[in-house]
Amino acid sequence: MKIAMVLCQENVEVIWNAFRLANMMLEGMEDVSIFLNGPAVEYEKMDSVTFPLLELAKAFTLSEGALFA
Repeated sequence: MKIAMVLCQENVEVIWNAFRLANMMLEGMEDVSIFLNGPAVEYEKMDSVTFPLLELAKAFTLSEGALFA
């Protein structure tokens, strides 16, 4: 199944959970794309120890997930 997620949030926890969900779907052999819009485009600046967005985004792209901004 092809799945597209659109993130338009500045809440770091929402972005973190979206990346976690996308990675879980990739493990289930789904075709997943994430489109970042608005404040979500700057997810790299929101990275922290509590919410490791860079780590999740790297795992997502290395698992052949498509990330668009």
